[in-house]
Amino acid sequence: MERDFLGLNGDAAVALQVKERSRSFQDSSGPPFLLVSLPPILGIPIPLSRKASLARFVEKRKQRAMKGDDITLKVLYCGICLTDLCTIKNYWRNANYPVIPGHEIVGVVAQVGREVHKFKIGDKVGVGYMAGACRSCDNCRADDENYCPELVRVFNSFYPDGSKTYGGFADTVVVNEHFAVRVPETLPLYKVGPLLCAGITVYTPMKQHGLAQPGKHLGVVGLGGLGHLAVKFGKAFGPLVALLKTHGKIIVVGTSIKPMEISSFDLVSGGKSIVGSMIGGMKVAQEMMEFAGEHSVTPEVEVVRMQDVNLAMERLEKGDVRYRFVVDVANAFHHSRGV
Repeated sequence: MERDFLGLNGDAAVALQVKERSRSFQDSSGPPFLLVSLPPILGIPIPLSRKASLARFVEKRKQRAMKGDDITLKVLYCGICLTDLCTIKNYWRNANYPVIPGHEIVGVVAQVGREVHKFKIGDKVGVGYMAGACRSCDNCRADDENYCPELVRVFNSFYPDGSKTYGGFADTVVVNEHFAVRVPETLPLYKVGPLLCAGITVYTPMKQHGLAQPGKHLGVVGLGGLGHLAVKFGKAFGPLVALLKTHGKIIVVGTSIKPMEISSFDLVSGGKSIVGSMIGGMKVAQEMMEFAGEHSVTPEVEVVRMQDVNLAMERLEKGDVRYRFVVDVANAFHHSRGV
């Protein structure tokens, strides 16, 4: 079966020169937790051959055949993450072109396999960064599928049978029901997408390190897509916001190809520690979604048309977004077919 996919053509690569501000963590009067979302990035294109094309195109790609525990999702909205931009431009040197990005996918269930139990046709669901895992390793059994050695990403990745994954800049997405979450009725669908990446990325370490308890202190470095949601979840949890205290933890949730430089004296003198965290498992993802629905935690978004995705990508690279772009995918296909 063939489906129309709306994607981004990236048949050449550019490198990005990354500059980071150094920061001292010697202050001992602040919070015990500091959530580091993303370092300040200056996107300076350095052509390797020619600049990667961000041109919009419609291309037919074969969806993988549905299995018994799969669902087919009709995509309504899909958020734009810096990971999408970095993959399109091969910033991390891992792009498998052609790339159809998008891992903040929101829509309705259009078809269910015979063995599906979680969802029915018409349910509102979300799909984030993960599309598959072994489901049997120690990490998977501990509900940490995000650390599975056989993790399959929802785009720019491959299933064990060799078939390629394509993301949410498409009219439909097929995914195992385990890797989809139910969307509460209280959440507006156009604001759900960023919760599936930025939201779970900050929610997971905040819960893991005790920041869901009132009275804790939280500091956030980088008030972007991740950072502003960390502040919103922090407000819902009830922690105070200040600077890093003695015995505090620096929780790194953003990535950079440039190594971090932190003085060992800064860590030793205050008994501080550094930990990392990457998105979250599916159990926590559903918990996060329900918490967001109950406490009205939603991102600040700017909805863009698919025909304006090039401009959105350029603005994202410059940091010109407050605080997340969301693509109106359904209307793009609706208009392209003249319906």
